[in-house]
This record gives sequence, structure tokens and C-alpha cells, in this order.
Amino acid sequence: MTALPRILKHLWLALALFPASASADTVRIYVTNSAGDNIHVIDPATNKVVQVFKGPEAAHGIAFSPDGARVYVSNEHDLTLDAFDRKSGKLIKQVPLSNRPNNIAVAKDGRIVVGIARGEGALDIIDPATLTIKKTIPLNGRLHNVYVTPDSKYVITGSIPKALLTVIDLATEQVAWETKMSGGVRPMAIEANPDGSTKRIFAQLSDLNGFAVVDFAERKETARIELPKTTTNFEADPGRNTSPSHGIGVTPDNKTLWVTSIPNNAVFAYSLNDLKMIGQVALPALTLPGHEPISGVANWVTFTPDSKTIYVSNAGSRSVTAIDTAAMKVKAVVRVGEVPKRINTLVIPGGPNASSSSNGRRASLH
Repeated sequence: MTALPRILKHLWLALALFPASASADTVRIYVTNSAGDNIHVIDPATNKVVQVFKGPEAAHGIAFSPDGARVYVSNEHDLTLDAFDRKSGKLIKQVPLSNRPNNIAVAKDGRIVVGIARGEGALDIIDPATLTIKKTIPLNGRLHNVYVTPDSKYVITGSIPKALLTVIDLATEQVAWETKMSGGVRPMAIEANPDGSTKRIFAQLSDLNGFAVVDFAERKETARIELPKTTTNFEADPGRNTSPSHGIGVTPDNKTLWVTSIPNNAVFAYSLNDLKMIGQVALPALTLPGHEPISGVANWVTFTPDSKTIYVSNAGSRSVTAIDTAAMKVKAVVRVGEVPKRINTLVIPGGPNASSSSNGRRASLH
């Protein structure tokens, strides 16, 4: 055998034995249609819907098991947490909750936390092995949103009626601290320190077209940012007036903060370092004869893991907008179901048909 064939043979063997790169991972964007009865799954490589599975009526929050095998959805109609098989989209089990749920999140150890938005307010913690309630933690006020911190040490919750931001220690499953805000606490985003611990919380509040900044170590609000005034009058349901800004997220690379606005019908980008606005992207508006432009009602956001694309759910236009974060331009508008709201990103190592034992990762949880 000559030198060249030997080199080619050894090169082929090296490539065959070399571990699959991150590019083999498959990314999917999941969207709950809150006024429908299904869930849409978008492939960000093509910005096409690649799966639709029967979800509950009044689906709200959506999150994933750490191995990527299950999709969890909070079901406001049946007062349950619904667990689905990701591959088939089939319902595995409905877990009865302590009351009507709102948003959900998943810790690294698989525990599912569910915000309870009725009654006195509470946080339900679900055991992923048995799919039963492990514990219900009573809280001071009904919950709107819940998030697990990047290091999975805490759950951060917000109450609209009590205007409270509450932090729960996941090790003890007890309240660690709470802070009073000036308005109802709505969507939030979390900034991590280099070691993964929580640095700041960005909280959207009732009647604020912008967000408040809460220092996690100091346990108090340290700044407040209002979005620019709109130059165009967009029509919207008057019921949205109490929540003008209702979607916020930090890019996975921890460089920018993106904030949606219903009255502006736009999404704004801020440098995470100094919270200076670096740009904005107008979202597609609805047009009807005899009407001013109608807001698409921008809601929650999520990102691809490379931070190159942000996805915005448009509750008023049955669509999701994909935006190039570097160019700050709309890439695609994807049609989905009725009143899409919660939106989340799942990374499936090895592709969409990888075994359930593979390590699924949550690229974003907003």
C-alpha cells in the first residue's frame, strides 16, 4: 500500500471514530396556542412547522425533561400538568394540580415547578419519576410566572395581585426571600454570573412599557427602563393596556436583552452590560380596511442556542416571528394556532430521533 492510501485509510478511521459535533444537534421551537387545542413545533433551520400534536385546551406554559424525551404543558382547562412523549406527541399522563396553573419550569434534576394562579397561590413541585405532586409550597399571592435559575438552585416567581417577586430555595423547598414591586410581576428574564449563579432579574410589571432590574444579591430593584414612545398608533384589545410589555429574554451568549412591546408592535434589544438600547425591530402589523395598523400583540420570546435568532409569539396574529439578532431584521413569519403565547426552545442531541436517554438541553426558558 502506498503512502497516500494509508493516510486516507487512517483519516477515514479517525473521522469514523471522532465524536459527533454539536452541529448534529437538532433544535426545535415549541409554541402553545392558548385559545386552541394543539402545540406547534418549528424547525429553525427552515422556519417551517414540522410537528403539530394534540395539546390541551387552554395550554399555557411549556418546558422539557432534561433528557429531552418529554414535553410538559400546563393545562388551565383540566387543572393539570400534561406530560407528552416528544417523538410521538402522545399524552403520557395528566398530573392533577392543587389549583389552576400558569407557567412552568424544569430543574436540572428533572423536578417540574408549576405556578398556581388561583386560590391563595402556591408552587406545585412535581416528581418526574412518579409524575405526582411532591410538594405544594404556599406563597403570598397567586403566581403568574415561574423560572428556574441557570444554576438550578432557585425558583423565581411573580405575583400580579400582590406585586411580589418571590424566590424559593430548591434545596430546602422553602421561600428564601421576596421583594415588593410597584406593580404586578409579569414575564421575567435572568442574567447569570460567569459561575452560573444569578446576577440580575429583569421583571416586566403591570402598566409598564419596559422592565425593572432586580439585583439578586441585594434583593431589591436597582434600575428601571422604559421603552421608547411609539411613533405609530397601533390598535389593540384594550384589555392589553395593563400589560404593554409582555415578553423578555436574555440571549444564551449572555450579551443582549430583548424586550417586546404591544403598543409599539416591536421588539427592542439592549446591551446586557450597560442596558443601553442597541436597536429595535418592527413586527408585522395586521391591516384591515377602515382601521389603523393593528398590533400583532407580541408576547413571549425564545432563542436558538447560538443566539443568532429570536422567536417572538404574536398572540393577535396567530404567528411567530423569527428575527436575525445581528442584522435586526425579520427572517420569517410562521403561521401557528389560535392565540400563541408561551414559546420555548429544545435542543435534541443527535437529531430528532435520538434515543430518550440522550441529554436534551433547554436553550431558553421564557
